Amino acid sequence: MAQPLPIRAGMIRETDSMDQIVVKSPGLSRRAKILLGTAVLAAVLVAVIAPSLQRWMRAEQSIDFERLRIATVTRGDLERDVAAQGRIVAANHPRLYSPAQGIVTLNVKPGEAVRGGQVLATLASPELDAQLAQERSRLQSMESELSRAELSARQQNQGDEQTVKLRRVRLESARRDLQRAEKLRSEGLLNEVEHERSRDAVRVAEVELEQADQGGGLAREARLFEVADRRQQIARQRLVVAELERRIGELTVRSPFDGLVAGVDVQDRDAVAQNAPLLTVVDLSKYEVEVQIPESYADEVGAGTPAVISWGGRELPGELTAVSPEVRSSTVQGTVAFQGDVPGLRQNQRVSVRLLLEKRPGVVKVPRGPFMDSGGGRQIYVVEDGLATLRTIRTGAQSVAEVEIVEGLREGEAVVLSDIQQFNGAKTVLVRR
Repeated sequence: MAQPLPIRAGMIRETDSMDQIVVKSPGLSRRAKILLGTAVLAAVLVAVIAPSLQRWMRAEQSIDFERLRIATVTRGDLERDVAAQGRIVAANHPRLYSPAQGIVTLNVKPGEAVRGGQVLATLASPELDAQLAQERSRLQSMESELSRAELSARQQNQGDEQTVKLRRVRLESARRDLQRAEKLRSEGLLNEVEHERSRDAVRVAEVELEQADQGGGLAREARLFEVADRRQQIARQRLVVAELERRIGELTVRSPFDGLVAGVDVQDRDAVAQNAPLLTVVDLSKYEVEVQIPESYADEVGAGTPAVISWGGRELPGELTAVSPEVRSSTVQGTVAFQGDVPGLRQNQRVSVRLLLEKRPGVVKVPRGPFMDSGGGRQIYVVEDGLATLRTIRTGAQSVAEVEIVEGLREGEAVVLSDIQQFNGAKTVLVRR
């Protein structure tokens, strides 16, 4: 029998001395363990799947989660507003029109900067020139007639005064004759007939003097009236001439302020009619927004209504300054002014405007969605544990982005904002993830 080799340093010892005999105790067999594990796994699966299975059995319809727009009911301030589309326009952008019929000569081009009072266009109107010449000639003729009437009145007044003086001299002479006749009669040298004749001559001279004096006064008043009437006619004629001169002065079309020629409606040397549009001048120092307000909100807005203007990714404060009384295409035109200077604005840029009608603090609200149109704002689906349940609600104030919920929802609940017609009136819908 071979001798065991001696153990050298560095060699690995065997583990036989460390091994122990394990005595197998009686217990479950392998088959029993498998059955037990299967039962436990089945119980766990049932506990997990049972709620989902229960929801699936309750649901009348199912839909993918990705097809829905879901939001959370919140509480906060709601601003009731109305959305409108608008465009930026210059606050001062008058269109200049032809004051008369004629031939136009343009002095500017579209896009050209102009100064206040600068000549933009001139019109040649031979008709107005001829009319002004006629009216001036008529005025000169009337002034000449007035001078002749004044001269004639002075001559006639002088003749009337001379007649009165002659009548007064005759009266004095008749009175002296009567005095002599009375003296001769007292001496018995004159009979009664001659004496009465002298008295009659005095009375006749008195009547003639009175008539000459009164007649001359009436004639003088008539002549004064005629002269005054001619002067009034001349004053009216001068107004006619002044009006024609004004109209001819307006044939030179000038810029009302510093600005820019936005557009020209005619060509140089065109024949234009009276009141025909010529060109448009805009004042680039101040802008405003022309908005189209839905007709249904026209009674709720007015001058002073706050507004928010969305432009260039920014929200700018504004104020509604005017609302047209006329309805066109189911909209009413309004004007919104910017509050403060806003650099970088350009004519005819498109912007969105929100008119703030009312602010309600601390209301239950949800984002606005298609459910408002499809359900009439009376029904909505509430999502809980993967199941969407139809619920009746009552809505209040509405804004462009949010809707007030007066009754039917609580803060923190999840609701479906999508079109509810896709659920076909189902009371419960399973939301698949």
